[in-house]
Amino acid sequence: MGRAAKIAAVAVLGGLLITLAILRLSSPPAPDASPPNSIEDDANRAASTVSKRCRTVTVADTECAAAWEAKRRHFFGQKD
Repeated sequence: MGRAAKIAAVAVLGGLLITLAILRLSSPPAPDASPPNSIEDDANRAASTVSKRCRTVTVADTECAAAWEAKRRHFFGQKD
């Protein structure tokens, strides 16, 4: 096999691999794929409800202030 044939074979193989990679990345996810389930306890559900309500509150609210402070402490890794 000559040098030109080897170069052509490598180019064809490389083109095939690139084509397969593009097809793999552009295909939609499998229909049976579901998002991972998260296990929440009652405290997390209550905190989630409070934080959803507190996102839209425009007046001072002590419950919202406490919830945001708890989230801030948790984010920065501080103990309660």
